[in-house]
Amino acid sequence: MRLVILSRNESLYSTRALVEAGEARGHTVDVLDTLQFDIRVSKQNSELFYHGEPVGPVDAVIPRIGASITFFGLAVVRQFEMMGVYCVNESQAIARSRDKLRCLQILSRHDIGLPSTVYTRQADHVPACIDRVEGPPVVVKLLEGTQGIGVVLAESTRAASSVIEAFHGLEQNILIQQFIKESKGSDIRALVVGRKVVAAMKRQAVAGEFRSNLHRGGKSKKVRLPAEYRKTALAAARVLGLRVAGVDMIESKDGPMVMEVNSSPGLEGIQKTTGIDVATAIIEQIERELSPAGRETVP
Repeated sequence: MRLVILSRNESLYSTRALVEAGEARGHTVDVLDTLQFDIRVSKQNSELFYHGEPVGPVDAVIPRIGASITFFGLAVVRQFEMMGVYCVNESQAIARSRDKLRCLQILSRHDIGLPSTVYTRQADHVPACIDRVEGPPVVVKLLEGTQGIGVVLAESTRAASSVIEAFHGLEQNILIQQFIKESKGSDIRALVVGRKVVAAMKRQAVAGEFRSNLHRGGKSKKVRLPAEYRKTALAAARVLGLRVAGVDMIESKDGPMVMEVNSSPGLEGIQKTTGIDVATAIIEQIERELSPAGRETVP
């Protein structure tokens, strides 16, 4: 098969791991810079050009689209879909996961644990919103932040109001979220591929930090997920329509709560922590779904 990885940097760990896994299984793997495509739409015809040349036959696409180019990246994925190309994660599913509020709205319709969350644009509503999420303290979160950027723990109503005022002054949309103190600065990342959790790790924030992201200096260790956490991770990926997802959950007195679902999860941290070859699991998932039997069973 010819596989295309949409990535702006072929030297990134996740991109290299996917290339090596695909080639090891006998496939041709091309890394194409998402921003170098031209999209042509005409009557009953959809075309993609890369560096000015037709992209040619493609069997499957693995989108690795950064948050900063979501709009154009989704347009490229949609064009591949219109051309009948299988995409590991489809454009609509990626869009759902990228909008944190939309993601939570979808998850809230199902039996999936979530921290209480409020969205508001009115500064004078902030004190009441903080009460609605059982704060202070509360977590103030940018709708489009990644890797822990744009996530602030506000210890008081005044602090929360100041942070929210600053974000609104920068024309940024924010969420006010319940602070789950019993999580103690830790979370669990479950890597879902197809209908399985193929790897899981627990991340712990460094002293004085509540964000457990490895990019923020957090430490990680391999864990075996309890059944309730496995069920939650699979349900979150399923209702968003993602075949590959990194589901971030925290432990609470009410069971697992989903904090975020990532449609382009980084592979370096989880592969090095668990020793599990997630990249190969993704390639194998593509093979299964593109086999004649797989095509008959894919919803």
